[in-house]
Amino acid sequence: MQKDELIQLHTFLYQIRSQLEQICEHNGCDHASYEKLEITPYQIHKSKREHKLAVFTLSKDIAEILSDNNGDPGLEKIANRLDQMAIRFMTEKEKVTHRS
Repeated sequence: MQKDELIQLHTFLYQIRSQLEQICEHNGCDHASYEKLEITPYQIHKSKREHKLAVFTLSKDIAEILSDNNGDPGLEKIANRLDQMAIRFMTEKEKVTHRS
């Protein structure tokens, strides 16, 4: 996938997550893993690796939000797998921050 396509996907997932958080705000959804990355879709100067990491992290957050609200164990498995994929794109420093 080209970097510009990855940024478009990042933007789309960012918007979905924002909408889902507004909908379930009353249920206490708090997924700060994406904020720890300190990257937004609008930071086009960031590397392709950072945007890939953001895409997997956002996807995981979306799956967790849906899982929390629907109680579907399949979505929990998907969220866990997406987290594993995100870890693949993390630097050692990011891995330490992710664990804490």
